[in-house]
Amino acid sequence: MSKEEKMEDIIVVVADASHEKYVDTILDTIAEAAKVRGTGIARRTHEYLATKMREAKAVIALQGDRFAGFSYIETWGNKHYVTTSGLIVHPDFRGIGLAKRIKDLTFTLARKRWPKAKIFSLTSGTAVMKMNTQLGYMPVSFAELTDDDAFWRGCEGCINSDVLKRTNRKYCICTGMLYDPENHLGEGTPIELSSEVLKRIKKN
Repeated sequence: MSKEEKMEDIIVVVADASHEKYVDTILDTIAEAAKVRGTGIARRTHEYLATKMREAKAVIALQGDRFAGFSYIETWGNKHYVTTSGLIVHPDFRGIGLAKRIKDLTFTLARKRWPKAKIFSLTSGTAVMKMNTQLGYMPVSFAELTDDDAFWRGCEGCINSDVLKRTNRKYCICTGMLYDPENHLGEGTPIELSSEVLKRIKKN
């Protein structure tokens, strides 16, 4: 099957309660990807991701009823910082540009919800670094990221967490990247959100 055929009919949307049936598949896909890469993940529960879906804080990609990809957003430091997290593409749909479609919508969702917040990313993946750079993120030291302990506790599920602890949160295997809206005044977002999604955002 060609890349074009694989991408055909894949929709990328802001998730809602109807997508909760995919949560366990998402968690399994994330866990398997972490094993293959030899990296860790911030462990999340079924209810945690389901809540993200209900609150219009997650993006899901589907081809018909088949799960294709996912990501979600979180806020830290009293909503001064935002992360787009848990980006995953199912193995059957990798290598066709789907991750960028998911990333663009998740980034747009974060910008629309909290336009003044700084958006940051911790990643060891070259592909994610490239996507972040295209969106305007810059590499930064960990000191420029949130000091919210709740965020850093999420790193405890990673096999490299000992590096973070030994360096007192100064370095790790991941690279810190930051999008500061102050440096992008007047710029738009990669995607236009529908009126329905904008209404959901206002309610949540």
